[in-house]
Amino acid sequence: MSAVGSPGVGARKRVVVWGTGVVGSMVIAELVDHPLFELVGVGVSNPDKIGRDAGEICGLAPIGVLATDSVDDLIALRPDALVHYGPTAAKADDNIRVITAFLRAGIDVCSTAMTPWVWPHLASIPVTWLDPVREACEAGGASCFTTGIDPGFANDLFPMTLMGLCGRVDSVRASELLDYTDYEGDYEDEMGIGRSPEFTPLLEIPELLIMAWGATVPMIAHAAGIELDDITTTWEKWVTPTPRPTAKGVIEAGKVAAIRFTINGVFDGREVITLEHVNRIGLDAAPEWPAGTADDVYRVDVIGSPSISQETAFRFTDGSGRAPAVAGCLATGMRALNAVPAVNDLPPGFVTALDLPLIPGVGTIR
Repeated sequence: MSAVGSPGVGARKRVVVWGTGVVGSMVIAELVDHPLFELVGVGVSNPDKIGRDAGEICGLAPIGVLATDSVDDLIALRPDALVHYGPTAAKADDNIRVITAFLRAGIDVCSTAMTPWVWPHLASIPVTWLDPVREACEAGGASCFTTGIDPGFANDLFPMTLMGLCGRVDSVRASELLDYTDYEGDYEDEMGIGRSPEFTPLLEIPELLIMAWGATVPMIAHAAGIELDDITTTWEKWVTPTPRPTAKGVIEAGKVAAIRFTINGVFDGREVITLEHVNRIGLDAAPEWPAGTADDVYRVDVIGSPSISQETAFRFTDGSGRAPAVAGCLATGMRALNAVPAVNDLPPGFVTALDLPLIPGVGTIR
């Protein structure tokens, strides 16, 4: 476990960022003048980015930090943490290679990749994805926190916080209700958006869906003091009757233009914890499916005493015109970065949302 003083503004944390995709690039832009964090290194996998100034890669002015693919060189900088915005668990081997190298060197890791690690006690996670991390944490005395890319905090921090205001909870549902028209992330093979309705996307397979995005269901159950009887899934597709333009091209008529899935925690014969995603191409797609009172929101519904409903909207108000889904990506990335001081103060090993204190965002008001 690394640590540099208390988490006040005066104790700057030296961080290495791995990944300059959508999330990593936006976080680097926030890091340039942040009073709590100092960007000392940037790691990349794309050979075309090696040796280039990280600012230029991210569409900024030069910042004097050159991107590298050398894990050893980045470790030699002795940062307080690696903030890792690598690919999803589809590239688990590469993620584990990079992350465990830092952990073994005694450098804490805060990441958005490897979403199953949001709750490493999930039974379906392969041991080959867990044991190397546990061994590296023990060897280096370091901690590893994953917030997830779905985004994790909307599926754990939000519902569990609201449940703490109740005397009784009959059920809790956390929903992502987003328009993907302007979203440029991967969704074709993963979700089947843009594919024919006969196509089976990866996440439609129940075991993969639960492992990839369902880890917060048993986490919430554990936090509430119950043990689930089962975890089930549902998957629905909506086929567009007309062509729909997107940031990635046109989805033709007869193709899937909206999906809805749920991951359900079953206790005492009823669904008590539900994660729901409704992802559309166009706000008018699948009009019978759930939508928020505003467009593009994350919604939590707690039925109990009292019942509580909360909607959270992520927006850019800087005139850039960037989509709400992209604003959610930035929030996901900042959750990992802002957690660094707290993770530095925790014992070695896997860290989950249940281990973290309140993270108010030191240095954000300036």
